[in-house]
Amino acid sequence: MTRLLVIVNDIESQPGQLTRWMISENVEFDLRIGGVSALPAPEALDDYDGLIMLGGGYMPDETDRAPWLSTEAELSKRALATDMPQFGICLGGQLIAHIIGGDVRAQTGEPEKGYTWIDTTAEAAADPVFSALPQRTSFVESHVDRIVALPPEATLLASSQACEFQAFRVGNAWGTQFHPESTRENILRWDADKLQNLGFNKETLLKEAAERGPDSERDAKALFTAFLAVVRDTGMWKHRDVKKPGCEGTRM
Repeated sequence: MTRLLVIVNDIESQPGQLTRWMISENVEFDLRIGGVSALPAPEALDDYDGLIMLGGGYMPDETDRAPWLSTEAELSKRALATDMPQFGICLGGQLIAHIIGGDVRAQTGEPEKGYTWIDTTAEAAADPVFSALPQRTSFVESHVDRIVALPPEATLLASSQACEFQAFRVGNAWGTQFHPESTRENILRWDADKLQNLGFNKETLLKEAAERGPDSERDAKALFTAFLAVVRDTGMWKHRDVKKPGCEGTRM
């Protein structure tokens, strides 16, 4: 059975739709909550087939407020070094970017909230995960921090009007700024006054959620299913103890 390590960095940023999809795909998942449950040591990743890191209101190097992020970074580095598939969402994606030498900055650029139009790049069409998406789709956004630069070895896969680095890949690691796991239910819990201070109207966001939500859920599931296919394919070669063809040169 496929086994994933899923790290929750903030109680407000839970696995959401991913939970239902993992269960429906017969995926066993080990859910760890940063600051509550201990994260596995990096070498313990050998017991898993993939890694998912969720969002949270921290910078990736803010270990004074979130001390578990140092262990999480080591887990991500281990996954990069061993070609284990990993998917980082919002903070999780920023953590991957930080590890590979990208530039992540706090409270930079325009904030994004609610369902936001995402445009995939030409390179996404050849990507094993992002080729599952149409050229334009919509996903939930919730951030004021962002990636502002990636190293040359990273491939840009998606952008929005307000944020260039919406998704990227390096090796077998994918990072997103958007939240494919989130839905209208997340927006319902957001504070209307805080949204207003950022220039957003909660009722408008909920109206857009009703319009865009069904197509977004379809595309989010396609994205996760494509990632899971990579996890299973990579795991098959790992369990056979045979080097997967075409993997040379992807280790970091």
